[in-house]
Amino acid sequence: MNLEIEAKVKVESLDEIAVRLNELGAESLYEVLQTDTYFDDAAQTLFASDCGLRLRIQTTGQAQKIILTYKGPRQKSHFKSRIEIEIEVSDFEVAAQLLNALGFKKALVFEKRRQVWQLSDSAVCLDELPLLGSFVEIEAPGEEPIAEVLRKLKLADMSHINESYAHLIRSKLAEIGSDKRKAFFS
Repeated sequence: MNLEIEAKVKVESLDEIAVRLNELGAESLYEVLQTDTYFDDAAQTLFASDCGLRLRIQTTGQAQKIILTYKGPRQKSHFKSRIEIEIEVSDFEVAAQLLNALGFKKALVFEKRRQVWQLSDSAVCLDELPLLGSFVEIEAPGEEPIAEVLRKLKLADMSHINESYAHLIRSKLAEIGSDKRKAFFS
């Protein structure tokens, strides 16, 4: 099991952050479109317990990768910290059928555009989501590297968002009165 430790902040402009990353000598690794499908049981047990079961299609250029992920509940920490278990699968539809057979149904589907950068031992993701806007997400093996990247990017004084993108999208859909459980760019 892996422990995911990350910080997420909402920003007005990803371009400004990309400029700062370049100035700091960060390496731009790749850009990706992620389509995340979250599954839950009829009682919404996973969502209620702050857990997630996600099947992701990650498209980079012509290449696609399908990843099944379980995210455990948040642990007490300054930054968002939770158990994360991921496996790559070869067929989205078969994986979805398996989840359905186990009693999980599609609960939410949304897209995210992501630019992934490497700065020291931290992954810095510049994310854009429909309905929500732009975010910077920093993931590292510990809290101090995350705090250091936040300082270097001049984001240390900004409020951290502890909710998952799935939670934020669900809340936004409810706020605008949409009964849809989907959020796409077009």
